[in-house]
Amino acid sequence: MFKINKTETRNSISILIVDDDELIRALLVEYFQSQGIISHEAANGPLMRQVLDQEVSIDLILLDIVMPGEDGLTLMREIRRRSNVGIIMLSSLADVIDRVTALEMGADDYLCKPFHPREVLARIRAVLRRHQQSSASFGRIEREPVYRFDGWELHPGTRGLLDRNGKEIYLTTVEFDLLMAFAAHPGQVLNRDALMDLTKGRDWAAFDRSIDQQVARLRRKIEPNPKLPSLIKTVHGAGYIFSPRNHARSA
Repeated sequence: MFKINKTETRNSISILIVDDDELIRALLVEYFQSQGIISHEAANGPLMRQVLDQEVSIDLILLDIVMPGEDGLTLMREIRRRSNVGIIMLSSLADVIDRVTALEMGADDYLCKPFHPREVLARIRAVLRRHQQSSASFGRIEREPVYRFDGWELHPGTRGLLDRNGKEIYLTTVEFDLLMAFAAHPGQVLNRDALMDLTKGRDWAAFDRSIDQQVARLRRKIEPNPKLPSLIKTVHGAGYIFSPRNHARSA
């Protein structure tokens, strides 16, 4: 089944819950309604697509990993091909590898079942803050710097990355945060701890080596030759250094 609530207002947060467990959906919907949040529901992939094809605005998707038919990771890959909407994965699987895989594929966060609705809401708000910095900055967008390096333009206000032809390149939230950290600190060696701090304290938990994997993914998107990186170089035993040939920061 799927349910759409069209009573949203301009300032409402709109959440899509994709989970085959009807009790979990009901629990979250009831709590979200008490917090003034609009909730839409889908029990599987086909029903999720029906919701997304409707004229409703979705700010964030709560997506279960283990479902009959198409699993959550498959659905997330499909969503990411067409949208940068916030995604939080839900799963009864607590394995670190599953969490890393979900984050590497483009999830913004990962929650293990069982969870408390208040924690879910806190995670939702944290993801939306990262996604909606420009709308929450009260006019500061015009004063946000633009970073230009080797034909690239990085726009913090709109969280956009443009190539030399003006084409926007899709980055996950963590990839964008990492690139921002590098662009704001050119020529400085940044170790994993520094990168975790600079990416606003993301919940890297006990698997900080996923930073290395995220850097590898970022290199594949921005490096002319990811196997011989010229922008984000490895400093063995120390971390990474951002060293483009040309680098400028303008307001």
